[in-house]
Amino acid sequence: MKTTKRTASSPIGEVTLFTLTNDKGASVELSTLGAGVVKVCVPDKEGKIENVALSYADPASYLADGPCLGKVPGRYANRIANGKLEIAGKDYQLAINNRPNALHGGPTGFMNRIWEAEEIPSGVRFTYHAADGEEGYPGNLTAVAEYRWSDDDVLTLDLSATTDAETVVNLTNHAYFNLDGADAGSVLAHTMKINASRWLPTDSTQIPTGELAPVAGTPMDFLSFKEIGRDIKADFEALHIGKGYDHCWVNDGYEKGKMIDEIVVLKAPASGRVLTVGSTQPGVQIYTGNWLAGSPLNASGRSYDDYDGVAIEMQGFPDAPHHGNFPSQTLRPGEEYRQTIRFAFSVE
Repeated sequence: MKTTKRTASSPIGEVTLFTLTNDKGASVELSTLGAGVVKVCVPDKEGKIENVALSYADPASYLADGPCLGKVPGRYANRIANGKLEIAGKDYQLAINNRPNALHGGPTGFMNRIWEAEEIPSGVRFTYHAADGEEGYPGNLTAVAEYRWSDDDVLTLDLSATTDAETVVNLTNHAYFNLDGADAGSVLAHTMKINASRWLPTDSTQIPTGELAPVAGTPMDFLSFKEIGRDIKADFEALHIGKGYDHCWVNDGYEKGKMIDEIVVLKAPASGRVLTVGSTQPGVQIYTGNWLAGSPLNASGRSYDDYDGVAIEMQGFPDAPHHGNFPSQTLRPGEEYRQTIRFAFSVE
């Protein structure tokens, strides 16, 4: 594995970018800004290597971007209703940045910070120290995002966190993929399978109702491969709310600490590329880039359009602190939050 580095300037300081290139010439580029995935360059069925992760031309454009492109949001990825938390009998008010709710840990969160970085064998370890009270959350929390790239084109992300006071944590990666190439246009012709027989219905502000509903008979059913765009315009309230898919599915077979190798499989018939995503997380938020228009410029010199990429976010359930029937996202002193996400790229 070959590792190279470059730097770029940003309004909050110097950004370091690491490129990991395997023996076959496939590579990933990672950034200290938001512990982000900038590029994933893998071969198609003809052997042509190109980037399949949506990417901005300027490394500084990742700062405070609406799509949260490629980064690690936190302290709590996804939404918390009304930004309200009760922890250990005390009430906390979080920043409201997705009215009326808190989203991805707040307007700055973890995704708009420069993380510490350390090279490790075949990868990079990023560390961020969040202060007690940052964005309204209790506890000094240390978050670690450890990426490794393999010779068989597998990107593994190990996420961990510790705290000195009871708090909540939910970490993921927010990369968007287009397996025909990062700037190739719509992903609605990609086919996708999600090994999840239940999903989380929400209210009109995209906060889960608490129900774990069956996907059967609804446009949320991806138990067999189907085109992402087949049902995206269906007359179904959930799809009206988000202008497409932006919901959490319940991963079949979830057990705490258990790695499930295949939760989501994404295929691009044109390029032959396949992405298989596995994780230890209980849920997966699928977001079809419904609001990508107006994003910073990509390598083609244009903004992305809506539906130009799909985010596959392995995570804990949104708003879990308010739902006792959801897997807990509480972290206490002496405990360690630890989750793994694996992105495996192949062709067929």
